[in-house]
Amino acid sequence: MKAGLTVLVSEELLWAIFEGALKLHPRETILLLRGKKTEDVIKVSELVIPPLATYGQGFTSLPVHMLPMDFSIVGTMHSHPSGNLTPSPADLNHFFGLVLMIVGYPYKGEENMAVYSRSGERLTLQVVKP
Repeated sequence: MKAGLTVLVSEELLWAIFEGALKLHPRETILLLRGKKTEDVIKVSELVIPPLATYGQGFTSLPVHMLPMDFSIVGTMHSHPSGNLTPSPADLNHFFGLVLMIVGYPYKGEENMAVYSRSGERLTLQVVKP
């Protein structure tokens, strides 16, 4: 993943992500991010609830072998109830797609969200307002 990649997410999706994370808090949540990559931009257009996901305290997982083949999935999002936005080694070792989005407690704004590449490099996140 080259430097300068920007991830676009609508304000509406941002608040849907925060609402879902808050409902499961203090357990972690996980979602698939559907979208499209063009040049240096990944535009997230939809959220997908993964089948048979596990939502636990301090972890979340999904059975990757159960996912349908869907080339529109650009990455995953999961929550860190601790508020820490840094990906753990387990987060990077179980990377799926092009980007990893992490949201942290208190799930209130852009400062509670970060996006990373497979190598753990923090990417530019841009929230698109209506």
